[in-house]
Amino acid sequence: MKTTYITLSLSAILLLGIYSCKKGEVASTDLEAYATTDSASAIVSDSISSVAEMKVKDKQFIKTADVNMEVKDVYNATIAIEKSVQELGGFVTNSNLQSNVVSENTYNTSSEEAMLVKKYQTENRMQVRIPTEKLGELLTAINTNKLFLNSRSINAEDVTANIKYSELEGKRNQKSSENISKLKTNKDKVTLDDENMSEGNLQKLSSMNMTDDLKYSTIDIYIKEPQLRIAEIAVTNTTSIDNKYKYNFIYDAKDGFVYGFYLIQRIIVGLINVWPLVLIAAAILYFLRKRKISKPEYSKNQE
Repeated sequence: MKTTYITLSLSAILLLGIYSCKKGEVASTDLEAYATTDSASAIVSDSISSVAEMKVKDKQFIKTADVNMEVKDVYNATIAIEKSVQELGGFVTNSNLQSNVVSENTYNTSSEEAMLVKKYQTENRMQVRIPTEKLGELLTAINTNKLFLNSRSINAEDVTANIKYSELEGKRNQKSSENISKLKTNKDKVTLDDENMSEGNLQKLSSMNMTDDLKYSTIDIYIKEPQLRIAEIAVTNTTSIDNKYKYNFIYDAKDGFVYGFYLIQRIIVGLINVWPLVLIAAAILYFLRKRKISKPEYSKNQE
């Protein structure tokens, strides 16, 4: 019996040892999992602002963001951002991509060819709308395109009181409508009803806009390339072309002869148009000359 007791004791000790080892392994696994979770949280915190995913009980926030950064290629970054917006259920409301030319020069390379060299910088101003719950994901996607982040601001406007006020105004408008309906029909009632209906429509519009802003966050994005780009465009040597056709003696002489012929015609037509004046001028000259001729003869007879 003593042997049996010793055997049971050794078995119990062995089982306790195995259990302790397994328990240690479980505790170690949980710690690693916790460390992994904590590390993942740290990565998320580094990549997106807590404001983007902030949720507070009994609070409503309208979230907006503004990103200003430099990218390697504005066109490719624009395509990538637009694709991310679409995948996350958002939409682009504005995208204005343009190249600002800093300098432009033409260098002749032969008598017929030349090279147009442009130095320019490309930029794009975008505005996108994204489901508010996806704001953090989009900011992370945008961040992957940056070379240098100039600025990023994220705003969360607490509109809880505004929503409550909108509800109260809706109830007030409904009450006013009920009171107006009880009045005797006349001109004043029609005016009050129209004014109340107009106010109600404005209130509904305001509520719709606020609901839309709560559902979709607005992000303004400005991206540009840090350095100038150079574009080399093969063009025609216009200087040689200008010199080639600048002067043609035969054509110019012919053109001058034709122009002179038409000029004479214009002068004749112009004189015909003013023939009364020409006739009067001719008559005046005739009488003046006749008077000069007759005056000396009269003087000579008196002598």
